[in-house]
Amino acid sequence: MTRRALIAFGMLTVSVGCSSGPPPPSDAEPYTTRVEAARAAKDAAFRAVDNRYSPVPVAGRASFPGIAYFAIDPASRVPAALKEARTNPPIIISIPNSAHELEQKVKVGSLTFALRGATYTLSAFAEDVTDVERLWVPFRDLTSGVTTYGGGRYLDLERTSTGLYDLDFNAAYHPNCVYDASWVCPYPPAENRLPIAIEAGERLRK
Repeated sequence: MTRRALIAFGMLTVSVGCSSGPPPPSDAEPYTTRVEAARAAKDAAFRAVDNRYSPVPVAGRASFPGIAYFAIDPASRVPAALKEARTNPPIIISIPNSAHELEQKVKVGSLTFALRGATYTLSAFAEDVTDVERLWVPFRDLTSGVTTYGGGRYLDLERTSTGLYDLDFNAAYHPNCVYDASWVCPYPPAENRLPIAIEAGERLRK
């Protein structure tokens, strides 16, 4: 039996930065400290025997070495602007998953951002038309299949009223099927393939 991955990690989701808009001019707590604390909390959640959201098989949780990450890179945290897809009916996209099925996702809009001197766009999705308060941004980049999972990584964003977002690739995470193949995980669509290497966030353990 397979288990279907949640777009949002539910109780496993740990915020490493403000996702309600671009970061403020200064943070009360150092950014790297908050990222490190969030990563430690996620490792603890993965190891918890009573956590039904953990993708790590129960038998292996006590010995789980922790999630592997790239070094924290503040330059990989950038502001993004969402151009909403205001259509009626909404845009529904079929996305393949690891079980060789198609999943239907609602395209909420496109996030535009600048990174390393170039401008890129990633589509943002929601689970269904009745719940678009949390955006799911799956992507592949040039690390996919090399130092990160070939099926891509994800970002989660809380919906904002301004259309401005804190796009932090240090928060990019692997889908559950990386840890347990019984999970079914959707793959990023072709439009969310970035032509650069995003060496931030979760990576494969060497």
